[in-house]
Amino acid sequence: MPILNEIGSDNGWMDPDAVPRPVVTYGFITEAFGSFELAPHHHAKGQIILAQRGALSCEVDGGLWIVPPRSAIWIPGGALHSVKATGALEGYNAFIAPDVAAGLPASCCALSVSPLLRELLARAAVLPVFYEETGPNVRLVAVLLDEIAAAGIEDLHLPMPADARLRRVVDLMMAAPAERGTLDGWARRAGLGERTLARLIHRETGMSFGRWRQQLGVMLAVKWLAGGASIQQVAGDLGYESVPSFVTMFRKALGTSPGRYMAERHSSRH
Repeated sequence: MPILNEIGSDNGWMDPDAVPRPVVTYGFITEAFGSFELAPHHHAKGQIILAQRGALSCEVDGGLWIVPPRSAIWIPGGALHSVKATGALEGYNAFIAPDVAAGLPASCCALSVSPLLRELLARAAVLPVFYEETGPNVRLVAVLLDEIAAAGIEDLHLPMPADARLRRVVDLMMAAPAERGTLDGWARRAGLGERTLARLIHRETGMSFGRWRQQLGVMLAVKWLAGGASIQQVAGDLGYESVPSFVTMFRKALGTSPGRYMAERHSSRH
């Protein structure tokens, strides 16, 4: 498989659905993809995207996922999804045929990547496009599928509402995450009553307004930290008055401090 160094049509990319193999794997590595977005699309094959360096964001089936280093996202076959990224990236894409994906998650989810899973994806990425389906290759694919199925699920998911009025609020909040407006203030900007907004967001996301906004902050923090921003920068960009208050929120959400969270992911690359 090619190692993709740029987004474009002349980079060795082949539609994975057109390759008659159960697993099709591509590596990608570049110092500067710049900022890019893959418009909503889908594949018959399921897809796992591993970020070894840098971070991706994916919107799938009404949810937003952040993929930091040492994590991956699993996207079932047929699911409509878009992908955004900025800056240096390194990782792997593996596309998995429906007939061998039966043991994998039925819905989109963020996965924790073990060193073994990372090495299996790296090994699969150097196979020829039309590799022989015999001997070691069969065993490699089988172990790869087992390891994906055994991967732990991470809480890096933000439900995204379908209601157009709520999406306007969401877009405003994502564009200016430092604004610490009240529920009533955001409701007024959307032309809604406070109770109506609270009821709608709970109905569409299963979360309260405050919980949803906190999860948005966690997602953005992980993305920015993975991109190289300092803890102080992230705390300020999210509107926190002090770094300790941001660290406390992050620790409650993910069980560890932002510094340790990112250190574990960067150290695991080696």
